[in-house]
Amino acid sequence: MKIRLILSMLIAIIIAGCGTTSSITHSWTKENPESIRYKKILVLGLLNDNDQQLREKMETHIVEDLRALGYEAVCSCNEYNPNAFKNMTEEEAIKKLKTSGVDAVLSIVLLDKIREKYYKPARIQYSPYYYYQSRFWNYSRLMFERIYEEDYYTTTTKYIWESNLYNLATNDLIYSAQSQSFDPNSKEKLGHEYGQMIIKDMLKRKVLTEKTKGELKAM
Repeated sequence: MKIRLILSMLIAIIIAGCGTTSSITHSWTKENPESIRYKKILVLGLLNDNDQQLREKMETHIVEDLRALGYEAVCSCNEYNPNAFKNMTEEEAIKKLKTSGVDAVLSIVLLDKIREKYYKPARIQYSPYYYYQSRFWNYSRLMFERIYEEDYYTTTTKYIWESNLYNLATNDLIYSAQSQSFDPNSKEKLGHEYGQMIIKDMLKRKVLTEKTKGELKAM
């Protein structure tokens, strides 16, 4: 009982102190991705209708990070409306993208959004539990008072994400990453942190490289 209570307190303190925290739980890269040089990357967010504002923030920040590396990148929210590919076959959709110059697609998918409750005391203090637990009434009164404290419980939101990078020339999956974000303070901050995290991992895995001045002129 005491161990579980202490662990819950620690989790709550960490979450409260960190604000938005994002981390990659798993990522995969196809062999020799550095040999591919993309000309135009479409960032495509796949979220439900209730999260369209979040979708725009996620797309916008990744596009900005890609452009900072020298890539031409566009948001699907600017280039295509939600029904742009409705009733199209795979071949028709890819042809439409290639016609506009897109040769790679980076998708952002919200796999799940989970709300969780944690114990978070209004004041951090550790009572002499030996005394209180040894006497039923004392213990029950102490717990009753704490449960009804204003900040006894806090609800956090956990986002589960997946991002895939596809090479449209070969229709191959080049990179895939699953990640999680906790309790974002704002959609703006979540989009900013997520974009930086994914781009940093792709650079580390040599899926992307910062374009040189010579490459930029050639484009």
